Amino acid sequence: MRIVVHGQQAFGKAVLEALIKRGENVVAVYVAPEKPGQKTDPLKEAALAANLPVYQPESYRKPEVWAEFKALKPDLQVMAFVTLFVPEDFLNIPTHGSIQYHPSLLPAYRGASAINWPIILGEKETGLSIFWPDNGLDTGDVLLQKKTPIGPKDTLGTVYFDRLFPMGVEAMLESVDLVKAGKAPRIKQDESLATYEGRATADIAKIDWGKSWRQIDPLVRGCNPAPGAWTTLDGKTVKIFDATPIPAKDPKGIGGKYGEVVAVEADGVTVVCPDGRIKITRVQADGPKVGAGEWAKAINLSTGARFS
Repeated sequence: MRIVVHGQQAFGKAVLEALIKRGENVVAVYVAPEKPGQKTDPLKEAALAANLPVYQPESYRKPEVWAEFKALKPDLQVMAFVTLFVPEDFLNIPTHGSIQYHPSLLPAYRGASAINWPIILGEKETGLSIFWPDNGLDTGDVLLQKKTPIGPKDTLGTVYFDRLFPMGVEAMLESVDLVKAGKAPRIKQDESLATYEGRATADIAKIDWGKSWRQIDPLVRGCNPAPGAWTTLDGKTVKIFDATPIPAKDPKGIGGKYGEVVAVEADGVTVVCPDGRIKITRVQADGPKVGAGEWAKAINLSTGARFS
């Protein structure tokens, strides 16, 4: 089967290398074009190292791009982290169409920040979908899905890099096998269960110290490492990457104003929220990420200071 790999970054590279390693007939690679000054995409580097032709069209609406793709006589397009819009008619050019990876259990969490939101919103489980893309946003028929739990200490980084990334590569290989065997299902998504969340941007990542630790804690974890939950101190932005909630045993004993620093220790900074406290343990202010205790010492942070 003549396979075209379409994607970018580390995930696209991993999928390409896995297909090549097991002897699949990859005939070409499509990669998102780099922006001026940007480093060469890892997928492009891997493709060139494997002596594969690389194509980087800025649009998939141009006739010459279609002609170029058809000339490859593809049987399947494997899409591993694709951000440019690709029209459905283009997706259907390969003999068996195109399959795409999405890091959520579709139809839930369609959109670009599908890993952040289940964590931010307190879900106990997430997963990945390999689906048949169409003209909609993550709306195509599902081929297969894999699930993974979200633990109380999980972050965007652990859920993706430790699980959804390697699981996604394996799921892609499994999907290719199903297509080759003529056994790949096309399961319609239930639109009544569909959800879409916008990008998890810096606006989303701002901490409101007037909210419960049950909201602050998953926000911090769901934005670690990107975009990074943040707050301000004396008008300066402080990103918070690691924190531990301390639920109140007695609401009357919380004390302090919301966002107020009530303890500064070598291993962290403790801040008041309505139903307990949050102990911040890793931050980023003007420089690299550091332990919150180290940062507090460097700026002479004392109790009574207040984040806003």
